[in-house]
Amino acid sequence: MNVKNILTVMALFSATLFTFSCDKDDDGEFGPNDKGSIILEFDNVVGSQNLQLNGPQTYTNANGDQFNVTLLNYYISNVKLKKGDGTVYTVPQDSSYFLVKESVAASREIKLNNIPAGDYTEVTFTVGVDSARNTMDLAKRTGILDPAANSGDDNMYWSWNSGYIFFKMEGLSPQATADAAGNKKFRYHIGGFGGMNSKTINNIKTITRTFGGEKATVRSSITPQLHIVVDILKAFEGSSKVSIGSNTTVMFAPYSVNIANNYVEMFQVHHVHND
Repeated sequence: MNVKNILTVMALFSATLFTFSCDKDDDGEFGPNDKGSIILEFDNVVGSQNLQLNGPQTYTNANGDQFNVTLLNYYISNVKLKKGDGTVYTVPQDSSYFLVKESVAASREIKLNNIPAGDYTEVTFTVGVDSARNTMDLAKRTGILDPAANSGDDNMYWSWNSGYIFFKMEGLSPQATADAAGNKKFRYHIGGFGGMNSKTINNIKTITRTFGGEKATVRSSITPQLHIVVDILKAFEGSSKVSIGSNTTVMFAPYSVNIANNYVEMFQVHHVHND
């Protein structure tokens, strides 16, 4: 075989290897012990608009109330991921508590590591903090669960009620009842884990969302990003239409159940990036 033929054979062999390699990647093959990561991105919006804290624009809810938002925080916990074959991976609980703050961009992207490789089609998470953590010894509640971790307006723990605030939204509205200082500020601090010694309000909400036919392909070399749109207008509507004028401040009260039931619908999977 002359040199020209040898070079031709080598080129064909290299092309075949390259094609096989690409096909193998496209087929999504992975080992049983392979692991990767996935990012849950929480994109807070108001209807079709991006949420801006303390912005000049005014939003309007289903009741016709005008408002802006000065603070938005919420806990995400107990994350589970489901594959297309039905198997479920539960993120270890000690690594499954997150505090999303609109004011802190990094907090809106939750990266979950050591996820078994596979094609995931569904996510489940809790908005809030489960009763076990609410009643656990304070010494074991660290990081974002440390009651002293957030202060001032960012405080997410009721010391007087011994429980976490799951969802906190504050803002200004001309429809709000003025406080003692004359400020027309609304405050929605929603919590309640069901009580420790006696039954109380339980606003722990577990949400399951499919990916709308898409797959999150977790691989050692691929970190998919799950884009979750969080429409805060839904907190004002749903099973109950919330009037800011009639409900300017809602905390640990029976009416908080209405807002918690509403905000379940805030969270919707928009799309998946497999980069």
